[in-house]
Amino acid sequence: MAERSQDSQDTQQDAEQPRKAGGVSRRRLLGTAGAAGAAGLVAGGAAGAFATETVRKDPAPLTGVGAASRPFYGVHQAGIADPAQTCGHFLAFDLAPDAGRKAAAALMRRWSNTAADLMAGKTPKGDETGVALDAGPSSLTVTFGFGRTFFDRTDLTSKRPDALEPLPDFSADALDSKRSNGDLWVQIGSDDALVAFHALRLIQQQAGNTARLRWQMSGFNRTPGATAQPMTGRNLMGQIDGTNNPKTSDPGFPAKIYVPEDRSGTDEWMAGGSYAVVRRIRMLLDTWEHLSLERQEKVIGRRKSDGAPLSGGTETTRPDLNKVNSDGALAIAGDAHIRVASPASNRGASMLRRAFSYHDGFLDDGAPDAGLLFVAWQADPLKGFVPVQRKLDRGDGLSRFLRHEASGLFAVPGGCKPGEYVGQRLLEG
Repeated sequence: MAERSQDSQDTQQDAEQPRKAGGVSRRRLLGTAGAAGAAGLVAGGAAGAFATETVRKDPAPLTGVGAASRPFYGVHQAGIADPAQTCGHFLAFDLAPDAGRKAAAALMRRWSNTAADLMAGKTPKGDETGVALDAGPSSLTVTFGFGRTFFDRTDLTSKRPDALEPLPDFSADALDSKRSNGDLWVQIGSDDALVAFHALRLIQQQAGNTARLRWQMSGFNRTPGATAQPMTGRNLMGQIDGTNNPKTSDPGFPAKIYVPEDRSGTDEWMAGGSYAVVRRIRMLLDTWEHLSLERQEKVIGRRKSDGAPLSGGTETTRPDLNKVNSDGALAIAGDAHIRVASPASNRGASMLRRAFSYHDGFLDDGAPDAGLLFVAWQADPLKGFVPVQRKLDRGDGLSRFLRHEASGLFAVPGGCKPGEYVGQRLLEG
């Protein structure tokens, strides 16, 4: 269902103007060193004011998770090949009836400028929310995409890519149209919940009268440092999830995930971009958790303890799909998830899976409304997600414990240069 990695940190401080709320920028960490700073945090009042003043005059650099940053500008948008962060938000918007191409371009410029500032740890112009004053960028990424209907609303149907054809129906789908698709899509991720919410809030505010929110979903992953050593994450079924995800170092990775940079034709504006399939997948946890450990492992095809394939080895050992146990049965069952989803079982079809778990309370029958916010990235969904999902739909033993409740397909353009905005080649081309 999903897979992951880890990046470098940017500890360079930005020279920012003092802000109203105590004059502390997002790149400054409130007094964490020295007795005076500790006293200010505990005592409050005058001591708290003293601590804030001390930080303003002699700020200590952010370290660790808070200082890590991702570049907004570049050939590709951030949030695709980057490791999935601790907190994630997905949003879809519909353009207002009177908003056309010009209004959409102005919105994308506003959003791009805001995302660039936030990802660099800066305060966007006009932002007085104070939500993330103390924090660094915390690996924030903001990614933008266009849905099929966006091109109709902006009179750009001649530039709509063939790859944005509606996804086929799958037998396991129970899709809610109100939580699916949309004209515009935004993905926000960060390793700090307040930083992620701050970006979410500004994006929603800046939509203004141009676009209205269609749906929003929020998810989470394990916090960096929560395990003794870096390791592949687990999903809400308790399974290690992400072992065989394509890696940026793999031969052919760019060709499978990104639209070629020398793209020509009506969709040349997609050069360096990718296509995102977004699925909200509810896990039937009450049913799943009643299975024995042995049965759960057979459904997945891996040991739950360490993620090793049932054919033997360690987590990273390539599954031996031909291995037979002493009783004559396949070591990895014919309907095991890793067998059915394997590129070897799908003529090499692959995609980069980037997911967040979610929990939105409980349903009327007491079952948890929880599961996976699944995003699949690929250069062409007709060669990536669609053939794999068709195979899973027909023969995956795991499908009995899942419900696909929302879906969307979005064209995510390549990145932009300073002074430009995401989607400019489409909207001004």
